[in-house]
Amino acid sequence: MRCSAPHAEINALNSVKKPELLRESTLYVNLEPCCHHGKTPPCTDRIIAESIPRVVIGMQDPFPKVAGQGISQLRNAGIEVIAGILEADSQWLNRRFTRFNTSSRPYIILKWAQTLDGFIDMERKSDEPHINWITHENTRILVHKWRTEEQAVMVGGNAAANDNPQLTVRDWAGRNPLRVVIDHTGTLSKDLNVFNDEADTFLFTPINKTYGSRTKTIVTDFSVDVLPFVFKTLFENNIQSIIVEGGRHLLSTIIQAGLWDEARIFTGNRYFFKGVKAPEIDGKVKSIEHLGEDVLAFIINDF
Repeated sequence: MRCSAPHAEINALNSVKKPELLRESTLYVNLEPCCHHGKTPPCTDRIIAESIPRVVIGMQDPFPKVAGQGISQLRNAGIEVIAGILEADSQWLNRRFTRFNTSSRPYIILKWAQTLDGFIDMERKSDEPHINWITHENTRILVHKWRTEEQAVMVGGNAAANDNPQLTVRDWAGRNPLRVVIDHTGTLSKDLNVFNDEADTFLFTPINKTYGSRTKTIVTDFSVDVLPFVFKTLFENNIQSIIVEGGRHLLSTIIQAGLWDEARIFTGNRYFFKGVKAPEIDGKVKSIEHLGEDVLAFIINDF
């Protein structure tokens, strides 16, 4: 669902070829229908107007302007409401929306690849900007798919300079996410891929400099902890989810601050023996998948 577009309930009701059957129907939703006037009219008004007799709801909406009031409106209109069905599944499905509305920040996904001996990169000199790939090409295609599913992707200044990533979707069909770069030195080259015109970029930097036409420079005070400012800015720009792809310092800082929700960690069938150690993270292992020679662990912040 896009912002300002009709909600799922409205799309479902509009798709019914015989509207007269709605009076005999049950509406199933994973999230409580909205009951306030925002960028779209309240879904509860339409449900009541259609005289739908029964609504089954997975979870209550955490947004303060709803938060149970939609359920109350439906019940006050004489509609049977059954709430809390498959609630855990609904909470997982709506986790981005919930985090955004309860913590005033995006849902934060950490992603990195590490070797069997726990390194995310080899030792490199400043004039060696090539990438030392750890995982198989099919794994990288999966990462591009993930980028289409989230609103933004973030890297630190060192990762932007050393790896020169594009942070776009090249190996999967879909839209490019917003690129977010944190450059504490203010020295990143304007020729880096993250500043090209293929996607929008937010650059958090201490110096007000002009980059590409699709890059917004956000002057940032790095004498204090910048993460709250960065995530507050993204929240104010309605960014509900973000993938953090490196480097180690940025990932570790976010982990230490507890400002993460999910981690997706690849382990490739390689050894580096020395280099940049992978971040250390504690959390609840949700699943482990085998992707050819690569292993993917999904970890959630169990707070």
